[in-house]
Parts: sequence; C-alpha cells; structure tokens
Amino acid sequence: MRENDMLEKEEIFSKVLRAGRRTYFFDVRATKADDYYITITESKKFTEEDGSFHFKKHKIYLYKEDFSAFAEILEEMTSYVLNHKGEEVISERHQKDFKKEYTSDKIESPRSSFTDIDFDDI
Repeated sequence: MRENDMLEKEEIFSKVLRAGRRTYFFDVRATKADDYYITITESKKFTEEDGSFHFKKHKIYLYKEDFSAFAEILEEMTSYVLNHKGEEVISERHQKDFKKEYTSDKIESPRSSFTDIDFDDI
C-alpha cells in the first residue's frame, strides 16, 4: 500500500472547533487492523514579540472501549460547570486588553492620605 493511501485511510472523519486562540480537532482514525478510534487535538497559537508565532499541540487518543465512560463523565462535568457557573464567560476580564465598560452614578469622594491595610489581604 502506498504511503498516501495509508494517510487517506487513517483519517476517516474530522471536525474542527475554532475557539479564540485555541483550535480543537476531532478526528476519527483507523488502526492497522482497520478499527476506529478518536483523537482530540488542542492547538494553541502563541505570538512572539517580533510578530512570529508558533503552535503548541496536545493530543488525546480515545478508544472505543472508553467511549461510554468518557461521554458520561464529560456530560457530568460540563453539566456541573454550567449548573454552578452558568454559560457566561467571565475569564475575559482577565485578558490584558480587557476594559471595564460601565457607567457609575456614584460621586467619588476625595481620597485621604491614609490607607487602611489588612495584612490578611496581602
């Protein structure tokens, strides 16, 4: 079998999820015995100061005998997060370029030169 034929046979079905700087690749692949398994690859883009970039990739191999338990735990974990934190993405406020956009009707009082510090806060 030619190498190109093997590569074509290896990737059976694919889906891509682009999520900001991350991209997730879901691929159905075939083993040498022509059985199927899934790979999930996370690719994250990193930009250098000079404008060049590189990608870091992490891959998970998921075999048929683990599908049911994996799907069950993934469903349980995603439901837990959504039930406890909702669907709102709050991590955006931790981005370098995050700008708080709100208007306040409060009038700021003049600041005093005294600062009250609780050492438990440090």
